[in-house]
Amino acid sequence: MSAATSTGAAPRTGRATRKAPDRTRPTRIRGTGIAFWLFFTPFAVGLLIFTIVPLLWGGALSFFEAKGTVLPSQFVGFANFSDFLTDTAFLYSLRTFTIFALFIVPVTMASSLFLAVLVNGIPRFQAFYRSVFFLPTACSYVVASVVWRLALFNGLDSGVVNRMLSGIGLDSIADWLSASPYWWVVLISVRLWMQVGFYMLLFLAGLQAIPSQLYEAAAVDGLNPGGWRMFRSITLPQLRTTSTAVLLLLLIAAFQAFDEFYNLTGNNPETRPPLVYLYNIALGPEQDFGHGSAGALVLTAIMVLAGLLQTWIIGFDSNDDTRRRRLPWRRRTPAVLPAGAAAATTGGGAASGAVTAAGVLAATSADLAGSGSAGGADDGAVETGGAPAAPDIIRPNEGDR
Repeated sequence: MSAATSTGAAPRTGRATRKAPDRTRPTRIRGTGIAFWLFFTPFAVGLLIFTIVPLLWGGALSFFEAKGTVLPSQFVGFANFSDFLTDTAFLYSLRTFTIFALFIVPVTMASSLFLAVLVNGIPRFQAFYRSVFFLPTACSYVVASVVWRLALFNGLDSGVVNRMLSGIGLDSIADWLSASPYWWVVLISVRLWMQVGFYMLLFLAGLQAIPSQLYEAAAVDGLNPGGWRMFRSITLPQLRTTSTAVLLLLLIAAFQAFDEFYNLTGNNPETRPPLVYLYNIALGPEQDFGHGSAGALVLTAIMVLAGLLQTWIIGFDSNDDTRRRRLPWRRRTPAVLPAGAAAATTGGGAASGAVTAAGVLAATSADLAGSGSAGGADDGAVETGGAPAAPDIIRPNEGDR
């Protein structure tokens, strides 16, 4: 008997053992390399030609004098930038933007949040209402401006809005687009109609992401379901991140307002925003591409600073403590008990128990309103100077729902 047979080892074969494939490495699909470049190359070329190169070339032109040509002729340094800081027309266009933003941002936020709450409370046909309110977003600003100008606010007695005014006993308005404050009604209404559906969807997504346990726990604590206090204590704190994002997007959209202003009021110095002013400088009769490029960079810097400041003040996080540490005026000072309450706390007895129970209820209400958390109270009794423990607040569990 051989040694291999006596030890029970398997006899060797001529075929080598096949190694198991490594499942951790990503599997490459054959034949996708050419397809990837065929799909990616046109997009990359378009991005390079129509976005990256114009941005770099515009940044270079901002330091040169370039009138009537896109080629730099004379280096002027930061003279183009300093001209904008002292240009009265540019500063007035920033004032126009400020007035427009002060109206359109809060009106759009309130309207979109109101519509989102209404649609979220509808038990049926939510998809239909989402589509109806979102449909104007697919329309062009140019088309909407033409409809507003020729049909709704044309200044004639046969106009839609003037007919509505006549129906309620008011006089018709002929100068909707040539007198203040009527042109603000036209500009804000067309922008509101165009964008309220998009931001309604953002708020609707935030509402549907709120856990239902928070509302159930708040209802057990005595809050009226669907009431203002429930909305203020539960819904608004949970929508803080969504509201911050919506506010930032609305500010950026207000900075980029161009189509409705250009098609409704034209180059009116009273109503032109910064983009219309820069458009007339760079592509108007003068064709001053140097000043136009510098103004575009100045406007971009203002937009970035406004966005960073808004994010720093409000923040995308939902942590109140982080924001209070960042903002000194929002820091809470420690509460100081009155003399009578302090004596009752140190003396013990029934008064101490009342103070302790009130403190537990106040802490629970503050936690519910501040962070939206509906977790149960900590286990164990709360004692102050030998006082009896406050009763635990009953929370609904899985079996109670």
